[in-house]
Amino acid sequence: MVKRQYSGNAHGIVKGIGIVNLVHAFGDDYHPIDYRVYAPDADGKTKNDHFREMLRLAFEEKRIQAQTILFDNGYASSENIKYIHWLVKLFITALKENRLISLSKEQGYIHLQDLQWTDAQLQCGITVKLKEIPFKVHLFKVVATNGDIEGVITNRPPGSIDTHLVQNENKKRWLIERLHRELKQLTGIERCQCRKQRAQRNHFSCCYHAWFSLKVIARKLGKTLSDQAQLVE
Repeated sequence: MVKRQYSGNAHGIVKGIGIVNLVHAFGDDYHPIDYRVYAPDADGKTKNDHFREMLRLAFEEKRIQAQTILFDNGYASSENIKYIHWLVKLFITALKENRLISLSKEQGYIHLQDLQWTDAQLQCGITVKLKEIPFKVHLFKVVATNGDIEGVITNRPPGSIDTHLVQNENKKRWLIERLHRELKQLTGIERCQCRKQRAQRNHFSCCYHAWFSLKVIARKLGKTLSDQAQLVE
């Protein structure tokens, strides 16, 4: 399952096992509700395949009532965006700088990075057409939690949201980064030395159960997850 892939922590290509997580958040509280090991050589599935499969199970079988889906630009493919729109759900996601957008038929498509913003558009966003997407979306220029400037889109109706609101919503995506950090620091998910695939998968499952157990006990004691982990140690 080990393959070369990009690491946001290392800011470069590293060898590792990829895991795709689906997290449910309500306010500042969050829980993983599904995950998939990215192993295309074993199952032939891309990360986008796992993305749509987890969403389908979340809404059809687990009956999750969430109305808004947040995801980063690595999952903002045309197929994923159309799938969420077909689910009659709202989405907020960032786009890569080279994504093609159109302001009008006459103008045609340009790269996102080439878009010139007016002061009014910086406050309220702008309606654009993405290539291969049959409906229009609202685009905003926002500053991410890490200071990066992102182009963020949503299918919410124009006038129902502005740049300030979409920026606050977009920040919630970083809860999944907290989960990643806690899994690594508190459960040792990266430390399994087993070589067999099944043993590694079992280790991942145990780590998620350990994280959830710590979360439940910490809530009962009125402590943070890190405090509870120190008590267990």
